[in-house]
Amino acid sequence: MSIGTDISFFFNPKTIAVVGASPTPGKPSHIIFESLKRIGFKGAIYLVNPKYPSIDGRKCYRTLAEIKDDIDVAILALPASKVLEVLKPVENVKGAIIVSAGFKEVGGSGRRMEEALKEIVARKGIRIIGPNCLGIYDTVSRMDTFFIPVERVKRLKRGRISILTQSGSFAEMIVDELESEGIGVARIVSYGNRVDVGETECLNFLVDDDATKVVALYMESVDDGRRFVEVASRCTKKKPVVALKVGKRVAGVHAARSHTGAISGRYEIYKAAFKKAGIIEVDGYEGLKDACKVLNTYDLVAGKRVLIVTDGGGVAVTMADACEDLGLEITGLTEATRKRLSAKLPGFTATGNPIDLTSSVTDEDYVIALEEGLRDEYDIVIVTVLWGPPEITERLVDKLKEVREIYNKPILICSPG
Repeated sequence: MSIGTDISFFFNPKTIAVVGASPTPGKPSHIIFESLKRIGFKGAIYLVNPKYPSIDGRKCYRTLAEIKDDIDVAILALPASKVLEVLKPVENVKGAIIVSAGFKEVGGSGRRMEEALKEIVARKGIRIIGPNCLGIYDTVSRMDTFFIPVERVKRLKRGRISILTQSGSFAEMIVDELESEGIGVARIVSYGNRVDVGETECLNFLVDDDATKVVALYMESVDDGRRFVEVASRCTKKKPVVALKVGKRVAGVHAARSHTGAISGRYEIYKAAFKKAGIIEVDGYEGLKDACKVLNTYDLVAGKRVLIVTDGGGVAVTMADACEDLGLEITGLTEATRKRLSAKLPGFTATGNPIDLTSSVTDEDYVIALEEGLRDEYDIVIVTVLWGPPEITERLVDKLKEVREIYNKPILICSPG
C-alpha cells in the first residue's frame, strides 16, 4: 500500500500526540510519554484522552481535532477497537504509529478492522507505522515510542546502525544485547503488521541518511519485492545492508502468519533477491547481532582473503569451513612467511593458514603470528582464543589492538565458550 512518498517526518517530527494517554505508571501510553521526555524530544508533545483534563500537569485534549497544531506523528496506544474511531475524523495528522495489537494477526474481526484501517488512511492520506508494533526508537531526532520500561530494557546510545524489523520482540532483544556491549544505534523501526509503511520505504529513507552507516533487517516477508530489490540495490552501493530472513520453512511460515499476519513466500526467492541487491544475508539471530557488532567497528573490506590465527586446531578447521562456505578465501601463507614463523615460534606450531599456535601458546606468539601473517596482504584476520592455555593473559586483547592499529586491518576476535 502506498499513499505518498514522504515519510521523513517520522524521523524528524516537530509535533507528537500520544493518544490514549494515561497517568497510570506501567500503562503503554504512560511509558511512551515518559520515554519521550527522558530521551529529550525537542518538539511539542500533546496528550489526548477524554477521561483526563490534565496528566502530570500537562493539558490533556479530548480529541486530536481539539489540538490547533498540525501533528507530525500521532502515537496510538489504546485498544484496537478504538483505533478506527480515533482516526475517522482526523484532519491534522501526517502520520500515526499504532502500537496496538489485535488486528490482522488474530484473524476474524481483527483482519476486518485492519482492512477498514487501510481504507481510512488511504482516504485521508495518513501514513501508518504498525499496527502491532513498538514503533520508532531514534537517537538522531530523540524519539522513543517503545512501550517497554527503561528499567527493564535500557536504551541505546547514539551509533551508526539503523535496524528495520517487523518483530517488536526482536527489536527489544537486540536493543538489550547491543546496549550491554556498548554499541549504539541511529534509528530502529518496528513496523509490525505493516499496513502501510514497511521495510522498503524505510530503507529508501536510509539510503541518503547521513546518520546511518549500516542497515540491519529482520524480515518475515516483504511488502513490495521488485521495489525492495531496486531500493536495496541503491542502498548497498552506499552502505552495508545485512538481513536475517525468518519463516524459511513450513513451521516458520505459519509462525510468521500468526505473529504479524505476514505471508513469507518461498525462501529461495528471497535468497536470490538478496544476492541480486548486494545484501549480506546472515543465518540466525546471533549472526545478525555479530554483524552489527563488526560493522559498527569496521567498514566493509573489498577483498576476500582471510587469515585465521588460533590456539585450537578443531576450532581452526570449523572456522575455515565456515569462511569457505561463505565464499571467502583461506589462502596459504607464502614460503617466506612460513620460514619466518618457523624461526620465531615453537617447532610444533602449524604454520599454514590457519596458523595453529596450540595449547602451549603465549601472548607473544599471537603477536608474532599476526605481524608475520599480515605481511602476506590478507584482507581480514580472524583470531580465535581459547583461554585455557596457562601462558595466555588478560593483556592479550590490548596487544591484538596494537597490532590492528599498526597494520590497519580488521581483526575479529572470537572466543568460544
